[in-house]
Parts: sequence; structure tokens; C-alpha cells
Amino acid sequence: MTARPQSLQDELPAARTAIVNVAGVGLKADLSGALFWEEESLLVVSDLHLEKGSSYAARGTLLPPYDTVATLGRLAAVVARHDPRMVIALGDSFHDRTAHHRLSAPDREAIAALQARRDWIWISGNHDPALPDDLGGVVANEVAIGPIAFRHEPTGVSGEIAGHLHPKARVTTRGRTMERRCFACDGERAVMPAFGAYTGGLSIRDAAFSKIFQTLSFMAHVLGDNRLHTIAASRCY
Repeated sequence: MTARPQSLQDELPAARTAIVNVAGVGLKADLSGALFWEEESLLVVSDLHLEKGSSYAARGTLLPPYDTVATLGRLAAVVARHDPRMVIALGDSFHDRTAHHRLSAPDREAIAALQARRDWIWISGNHDPALPDDLGGVVANEVAIGPIAFRHEPTGVSGEIAGHLHPKARVTTRGRTMERRCFACDGERAVMPAFGAYTGGLSIRDAAFSKIFQTLSFMAHVLGDNRLHTIAASRCY
């Protein structure tokens, strides 16, 4: 008998948040694609890729120039929801080395408003290795808080939360196959979904993830329309 493909409706638990455990620390995975560490009042987002639209336009591929506004709007909503003491932007916050020059005045004001009354850390990524010092906050290659190391590119070590790979999972729901962004976590390490409005994704069944997790014994916390769905990676395809 052939097993029926896993559907979002069949998998439990499903909620607007899910607890992601990394090296003994429980963090709240938010439907937006952010992580919130309540005990540290720390919000983490990854791969904003601000100004991706204008970067593509400069190379002749025209995209609607609204990605930065959309991404910052989503970020403002999750910041308002959790009101963190600290925010870590986990690398590739800007799509290229000069993207910050293309930010509009309102977008700069939106970033300043997000940073007000809280600590803000920009982690360097492969797209933005030399971050500017005129956008507020501080810049770091990686940050360690307690047993957790926050960095852009995952190495697979225990206690790591990283981005870079833009994980997505393919699942079946209501007879349709869908691909959605997801958190990938095995209890010792986690890879975060890309937060940016124009960011794509890489299947968690790709070989790049096997280098991080070694086996398929990790979970995908899939970002649905209204809920997070926790699905074994082995049941995605």
C-alpha cells in the first residue's frame, strides 16, 4: 500500500507559533519567520535582502520596487508583537554591497524607528559582508548568547542558529502540492527561513541540509497561511 502524502491538515500540532529547541533553549518560532527568545527578550530574523528589487532592476530584470517597504512592514509588525529588548538580523539584511545607498528616506526612518529603545545587531552575510555604520545598531560576524551562537552561514555545530540557506518544504494540502518557507531544527541546531519579501528558498531535501543535519531526523516548522505546521523532514519531499 502506498502511503498518502503528508498534508498540512493532517499534521499536529499546528498553531501561530511553535517551540523550537536548540541546545536546551526553547525559542518561539513565529508565523512571520522570526524567532523569539522570551527569557532574553531577543528577536531574531534572517535574510531580509532589502533592496533586492532595485538590485535586479539595475541588471535589467524589472521587479516591482516594493520589497523593502513590504519587508520592513512585516518586521515592524513582529517587533510590535513581541516588543524585544534586542534584535539580531542574521545576515544578508541587504541584497548587495551598495543596497543601503538605495534606501529611501522613509525606509531609513522606518529602520530607525525599529531600533528605537532596543539593542540592534547586524550580522554580516555573504551578500553584505561590509555593512555600513550609518544605519544604527552594531555590526558583528557572529554573536554568542549563553549556549547559542548566532551566525549567517550554518556550520552544523551544536548550539547554532543560522540562516543563509532559505529553507523551504514541499508538502501536500487539500490535494495540492505547495512549497513554503520553514524553520529546520533537530533540537541541537536550527536554520531560519528567509524573512525578505522577494527571497526564494532551498528545499530541505537538498544536499546542503544533509551537511548540516546529517540525517532527515529533523523537523520542518512550515509557515502556512494562518498557522505553523510541524512536519518531519522525512515526510516532506
